[in-house]
Amino acid sequence: MSGDETRWLEPDELETWLSYVAATTLLEGALDRQLQRDAGMPHAYYQILAMLSEVPDRSLRMSELAAITQSSQSRLSHAIARLERKGWVRRKPCPADRRSTFAQLTEEGFAALAAAAPGHVRTVRRHLFDRLTPEQVDQLHEITRAVLEGLGVADGDAQAVLPR
Repeated sequence: MSGDETRWLEPDELETWLSYVAATTLLEGALDRQLQRDAGMPHAYYQILAMLSEVPDRSLRMSELAAITQSSQSRLSHAIARLERKGWVRRKPCPADRRSTFAQLTEEGFAALAAAAPGHVRTVRRHLFDRLTPEQVDQLHEITRAVLEGLGVADGDAQAVLPR
């Protein structure tokens, strides 16, 4: 086979791929609906708050936060503006670089995150982990580590790339 020919998915690979896409899409939707219903925030906002809660001073450069949350600068800026209006995040200028701005989680934002977290975890558990045996959890971990490695994420760095 030449380098120009497409290596199409085998039937079992295609079935696995479609199952993976369906499962991740439906899980993301279930998480988003639960957070909207119970905490008044979309999953994307929960992820922003969670990332900020895990770093020193609960503060990150907007550019770093955009990269970590896999968001464009404009989409993140819009989200931060909404979170600011709720009093959950504040922007602060970077003292070392006037071109940079930090997003900082407020005490009110941390409280909102803490209130939302139990329902979020229950939903993750109900739709994912409670469906798997301990062996399947180990297998899923191995699989996701292999995929992340293929995407250039070193083992152990997933938490720095994808917020909890």
